[in-house]
Amino acid sequence: MDKVLDTGAGECWLREPDIAKLVADALQHFEGERYELRALTIMPNHVHVVVRPLSPHTLSAILKSWKGYTALHANRLLDCQGTFWQEESYDHLCRDDDDIARCCAYTLNNPVSAGLCHDPRDWPWTSHVGKK
Repeated sequence: MDKVLDTGAGECWLREPDIAKLVADALQHFEGERYELRALTIMPNHVHVVVRPLSPHTLSAILKSWKGYTALHANRLLDCQGTFWQEESYDHLCRDDDDIARCCAYTLNNPVSAGLCHDPRDWPWTSHVGKK
């Protein structure tokens, strides 16, 4: 699936700077309140986020909030209606610090592995927030 996504399959609305900024801002909005955001990368057709929900907030509620808000506003910017995000999400439970580090590295390096840039610092929609 990663290789299919990295080829730019499907709609690539997140390639649009206004849409990518909308999503990046939304993902970072409640950082430290509802969740700890460790890393994020916005690709042209998908998003990677390493996040730890803070009680009482749940991952499903956080995802619903992100997807609902960004879909509404992205559709307005694009003058579209209908489904913006796929319903399902792929999640992975990080079991230790090494696993978190691996997931953060994967997230931050995805634009490089997809051939979109040579250095993750060159991709405008990547952020490593780190542990607070």
